[in-house]
Amino acid sequence: MYIKTISESKFQTFKQCQLKYRYRYVDRLPEPAKTNTEALHFGSYIHKVLEEGVNATTQSEMLLIAEEVKGSYKVSKKYDGKDLRCIDNFLKFNAKLGKTAGIELVFEVPVKEDITLNGIIDRVIQGEDGGYLIIDYKTSKREKTKVELYQDTQLKGYVYAISKLYEVPISKIVAAHYYPLTNNFVHVQYSVPQINAHLRKIVDEVWKIRKKKKNEMRSNRNEFCNWCAYKTACPEFCTVHEVQKTVEELKAKKKKKS
Repeated sequence: MYIKTISESKFQTFKQCQLKYRYRYVDRLPEPAKTNTEALHFGSYIHKVLEEGVNATTQSEMLLIAEEVKGSYKVSKKYDGKDLRCIDNFLKFNAKLGKTAGIELVFEVPVKEDITLNGIIDRVIQGEDGGYLIIDYKTSKREKTKVELYQDTQLKGYVYAISKLYEVPISKIVAAHYYPLTNNFVHVQYSVPQINAHLRKIVDEVWKIRKKKKNEMRSNRNEFCNWCAYKTACPEFCTVHEVQKTVEELKAKKKKKS
């Protein structure tokens, strides 16, 4: 199956479960069931508030922004007060940052002649020394450690993209997760060998995808299954009949939307 462009999300999905990759990116089936939707809505809402509030300096400005965007998201009442905590933490954090070079920065950069990497970066800060800071906002309960961040493939992809877009050495780029709920800021700096090793993995994975026929993409039970939106269409958890029935329903739903 020929593909030229891949994102870190696609890369990770194929590694975790090829059937999920097929459903989402090949068959393009609508997701039958969203998991943990309350957390997803809250996360999207906070992302939007922080995106719109990069130039705000006071709580009242941020609250006005929050009020304007909140109606677009189904935020559960159990998150009442948590948005205010995020706002107050963000104002303290934001005051320490330098010039914003990009917000929701869309990129597409070459990895090899026939392979490109694309994605969206929450925020990019340009330092006075010509370096760059990549910030990925996170609202999850579990925060990654610095050790875990060194293994984070998404951030490695972002670092490579910034090095290409701004023609800056890898050594001058820092990547971070920022957790507005706790005001925790976890950052790492990757080496050139680490980024090159990640790019080789991307190329290898793209070739694996290219060699796979659609009907060869099988399910793989893993630690993320409980959060998979396609669980009701998975042979790991359903009978053959149940899978066929769900897939047909999703195909009909897709056809109706198109």
